Formats: sequence, structure tokens, C-alpha cells
Amino acid sequence: MTHSLKDRVVAVSGGTSGIGLAIAAAAAGAGAKLALLGRDPTRGAEAAASIPGALFVPCDVARRDECLAAIAAVEAEFGRLDGLVASAGFNRRRPPQELSEADWDAVIDANLKGTFLLCQAAFPLLSRRGGKVVTVGSMTSIFGSPVMPAYGASKGGVVQLTRSLATAWAPQGIQVNCLLPGWIDTPLTVAARREIANLEADVLARTPADRWGRPEDLAGPALFLLSEASDFVTGTAIPVDGGYSVRI
Repeated sequence: MTHSLKDRVVAVSGGTSGIGLAIAAAAAGAGAKLALLGRDPTRGAEAAASIPGALFVPCDVARRDECLAAIAAVEAEFGRLDGLVASAGFNRRRPPQELSEADWDAVIDANLKGTFLLCQAAFPLLSRRGGKVVTVGSMTSIFGSPVMPAYGASKGGVVQLTRSLATAWAPQGIQVNCLLPGWIDTPLTVAARREIANLEADVLARTPADRWGRPEDLAGPALFLLSEASDFVTGTAIPVDGGYSVRI
């Protein structure tokens, strides 16, 4: 059994920065051909230039037409799709009583609806030979937060969506699993440290590994889930959090 991704084609939404880009770079290092999906053409071009042979495909995952067009572009370029990493998402931090309907909709659309639409668009290609889907939840998939009601709801939904896809698509040889990042040092959490008092110290105090995570910390688990080494693993949600979720 191997963790190699040689000659496999992997598409990564949110692949132009943070966790998505780190997973994409690791997949390329394991031999995969990469398509990076994102909304920002400038950042997308820079990210694709950092990974030899990578293709940038503009895509707003909250739009069905753009998801379908993105998967069609991957097929046109590479002729197949073997793995999908659905990591696109963002957050709006407000207490529930202050969160606007527009902010709620925007977060749910990007994180939950977007994951569904992209997976749905990828299914026909993935089902040809079997394949892998890695969704990205969050520690807020299992914990509550007073200032992340929409984000937590969306990421909890991603875990349940993952389980539904895993059971529905097993007959087609598709494994679907979810990664649950803890506090990872990304542009998203840079903003969180500005907005949430004492966050830096509180995270370190609760994390047995005694550090914040790095985007690269998600690469190893993602490579396992994208490779044939995980052919009998499906429907799981794996915390990658330095022990944050198991400390009392």
C-alpha cells in the first residue's frame, strides 16, 4: 500500500492560500497533477506558479455554474479527476444576536452549500474509476463558539454531508472523509486573533502540542486520505489540532 499520488489528478478548492495551498503543494510533491480552484485570479496565478504544472481555475463554489465549469476545465486539461479537496470557506464573527441574515447566508453558501455543489459537480468524473474526496470541516464542527454561529453551523453540516456522501458513493468506489483543523496559523486566524480577546494565549494553554498549527500540518493526513492507503476509510472526521479537542 502506498501514499503515492503519481499520475493522479487532484482538484483543490480554496487551493490558492492557507490550508488548501499547503495540501496542494504536498499532493504535487507526491506526484499528483494539480488544479487550484479559487475566486481571486491574481492570487490564483501566484499559487499556480509556485507548483510546477499546476492549473488555476477561477471558481466561486457557491455558484453551481462555476463549479460545473471548473470541473469541466479540469477534465479538458487533464482528462480525468481522481481526488477532490473541498477546502474553500470563510467566516464572519458576530454573536448570534448580532449576525445579519446576509452574513449568515454568505457563510453557509460558501462553506456548506459550496462543498455540496463542488462535490456534486465532481461526482461524474470521480465515479469513472473511483476516487477520493476530502472535505474540510473545523473544530467548530464539534465545539460551540459564541461568535461563530454561522461558521460552526456550516462546518457541522460539512461533517454530516461527508457522511452522507460516503454512504451514497461507496458503490462507485469513492471514499469521502473530512479533516477538522484546529487553530491553524492562516490569514483566517490572523483576523481571529485581532477580534477575539486573549485568543493566542488561550489556544496555547489548551493545546497539548503547545503551539498553533501550520497549514502544512494538514498535508500528511490529506495525502493519506487522497491515496490508496485509505481505500477502506470513509465517512470519518479526523481532528488535526495538536490535541486541542481531547484536552479537558
